[in-house]
Amino acid sequence: WVLGSVGPGTKLPSLGHIGFRELRAAYGVQVEAMLSGGIDAVQIETCQDLLQVKAAVQGAKRAMAKVGRDVPVLVNVSIETNGTMLLGSEIGAALAALEPLGIDVLGLNCSTGPAEMSEHLRHLSRFARIGVGCMPNAGLPELTADGARYPLGPEGFTAAMAGYTAEFGLSVVGGCCGTTPEHIRQLAEAV
Repeated sequence: WVLGSVGPGTKLPSLGHIGFRELRAAYGVQVEAMLSGGIDAVQIETCQDLLQVKAAVQGAKRAMAKVGRDVPVLVNVSIETNGTMLLGSEIGAALAALEPLGIDVLGLNCSTGPAEMSEHLRHLSRFARIGVGCMPNAGLPELTADGARYPLGPEGFTAAMAGYTAEFGLSVVGGCCGTTPEHIRQLAEAV
């Protein structure tokens, strides 16, 4: 399957960088183009602002209605090491705000590795009435003279994700920063 990626952009409506309607319209144009290109689902990811996510979901749903094609909508929020999204929302607030929008999967991606996601995934697995997803980084980045280095190799990454798939009943798994084709190959084989 091909998932059309919808990222957060550089402007957050909750901080007044952009208006909600303007952002929703832009997301609609993006998703309409991806639907025309044949995507099988919309993957809204690396979300840091609940209002931004709402604009993306509404834009995606309007695009689907416009082209007459309904596909699943998956949303991944990014929870920082402090336990909240960039603008302060915790996973319970994200679930309460986003599940009623008619999304199919809510999960986590980016910001941290699998180890830092466990409690948030536990919460989603207990309370979400939709699928739960997880696409972590290959661990927390270590800054080196050559740039960011991600310490979790394919084996460690796969072991953590296979465990989470079993423990939390994950519907969608994958990887974000620092993962390689070998990470994903081993993950697919394991789950």
